[in-house]
Amino acid sequence: MDHSIIELKGLTKRYGDFTAVDSLDLSIRKGEIFGLLGPNGAGKSTTILMMLGLTEPTSGAVQVCGMDSTVNPIEVKRRVGYLPDDVGFYEPLNGRENLLYTARLNRLSLSEATSRVDHLLERVGLRQAAGKKVGKYSRGMRQRLGLADVLVKNPEVIILDEPTLGIDPIGVREFLELIVVLSREEQITVLLSSHHLHQVQQVCDRVGIFVGGRLLAEGGVSDLSRALFSDKEPYLIEVGVDTVGLGNGADRIAAVAGAVRGLNHVVSVTVDAGKLCIGSEEDVSADVARIVVNAGMGLTSLMMKEYGLDDIYTKYFEGGEVYGKIA
Repeated sequence: MDHSIIELKGLTKRYGDFTAVDSLDLSIRKGEIFGLLGPNGAGKSTTILMMLGLTEPTSGAVQVCGMDSTVNPIEVKRRVGYLPDDVGFYEPLNGRENLLYTARLNRLSLSEATSRVDHLLERVGLRQAAGKKVGKYSRGMRQRLGLADVLVKNPEVIILDEPTLGIDPIGVREFLELIVVLSREEQITVLLSSHHLHQVQQVCDRVGIFVGGRLLAEGGVSDLSRALFSDKEPYLIEVGVDTVGLGNGADRIAAVAGAVRGLNHVVSVTVDAGKLCIGSEEDVSADVARIVVNAGMGLTSLMMKEYGLDDIYTKYFEGGEVYGKIA
């Protein structure tokens, strides 16, 4: 995933005295799932509109699939699929008829359109509902049909704007799993705009945090966690051990704690009620488990907490400070 398929440089959009997007620099690689995070009014939707050539930037440059979205908006739209938070369909038509209509608008021949539509209905799990009128579809079914709709033209990039709003938890999980499969198997680049942090963390390779029109941070969740919480030990590991029948249990635990302290990246080790609490800069859980087992002790539990997207997001809102970008 070395090739950048989206390049934004100094991208700015002003409406009078109001700056919706402020000097945005962003590079998204081919086949990557990138999450745009931020509250309403943060600049996410305006950024998407500029990528699609639906609004012109005040200054800066935007390139999608190697083309300037401002100069060649039609060409960009041919290669990019966009799924808004509420998809519009012809409700008296069934799902298959709606997709065939989109395929014909994209100049696919009837035979090619029929083949592709049937394939996509199968892919998004709507084959059984293909003959059902869209007006009778649930919210989750409409979003699945919307995903099939943007895939009809075989895009290189798909942009999803709050795609899981109003979908039940099972539907959300299945939708996100489908997004991951599309990215991994077909190398489709996915731009996911959302404020549902746990969903973004599940599927995105990298995230960008938007506040007040500015991109405050970008990077992988682990990288951002290490950069922000290095003073708090980004990995916290709790290990339960069993010394029953071994004798001198406290001494054995103390010896194991000493061995763990000697591991690279370990910052702190404490013993509390027969448990080891370890703070480290990297994930050393496998090495810790090996030390416990080699010492002849029972390993009863091993839990690791890594600071997640909730913690990172909250940190960036403390004073609205710009902390920087993590590549």
